[in-house]
Amino acid sequence: MDPYSAEGELINIHNHFHQGQYQEVIDFDTSALSPENELPARVLALRARIALGQAEDVVADVQGESEPELAAVGALAEYSLGKTDAAVKTIEKLASSAADNQTVQVLGGTVLQAAGKSEEALALLSQHSGSLDAVALITQIHLQQNRTDLALKEVAAARRWAQDSLLVNLAESWVGLRLGGDKYQQSFYVFEELAQAPSTSSVASLVSQAVCELHLGRVEEAQGALEQAVQKQPDYAEAIANLLVLTVIIGQDPAELTSSLKKAAPQHSFLVDLEEKSALFDKAATKYSAKVSA
Repeated sequence: MDPYSAEGELINIHNHFHQGQYQEVIDFDTSALSPENELPARVLALRARIALGQAEDVVADVQGESEPELAAVGALAEYSLGKTDAAVKTIEKLASSAADNQTVQVLGGTVLQAAGKSEEALALLSQHSGSLDAVALITQIHLQQNRTDLALKEVAAARRWAQDSLLVNLAESWVGLRLGGDKYQQSFYVFEELAQAPSTSSVASLVSQAVCELHLGRVEEAQGALEQAVQKQPDYAEAIANLLVLTVIIGQDPAELTSSLKKAAPQHSFLVDLEEKSALFDKAATKYSAKVSA
């Protein structure tokens, strides 16, 4: 039996992880799990600790372990600590020796994509066999490549064999936000259900709900969801970044939020892109000189 299926032992801890409920993953009682599911559960808990900023502890935890799954976790932790070259080197080594390992595929694909090696990431992920985690990551990569057609194809294929799984619903919602139109509302329903139910709510689902609200033109509702997310976790970079964008949209000064984002995540993609665009603007501005009319 697939441990991540509706009847599987890992369905709840797996869903907690992908709902962004990282503390619930760490606190999950694994004492009754069968031996073959103990390592996958440990991997999820270690990934949750990385997501909560405990990467240094995770590196120490997996040091000296021989399983490829834990080596992949170690590489992900190293990447989150800014040790990109070391992380990529480890993943490329694992990709040559354990490419059929699902954890190596997913965590390796995550590190490679984050390091700008999209084609290597897709090549590794394409070797999966019925892994929804791999499908979700492939979908995200295609969306980042602006290949919505390929992302839609990936999700449609998974829907045929995965039915109503959480990851398929999430991936379909990501694609819906790119397609627009009535898909915005469909995506909103998925994220709102997650965000508003006490058993599934997280700062991640609140931010996702808010993004949908923004696309639907519901600025006040989006602001409420984002402020709720920041209240729950003041240093959550995605909430700060989206609240910053909303602040600009409604014509308010984003300086305070920009400062908060720089403090929470100095290398956040929004800040990096903003800096690049500012540099391009300054460069273009030098080509023009002010002219004073007599």
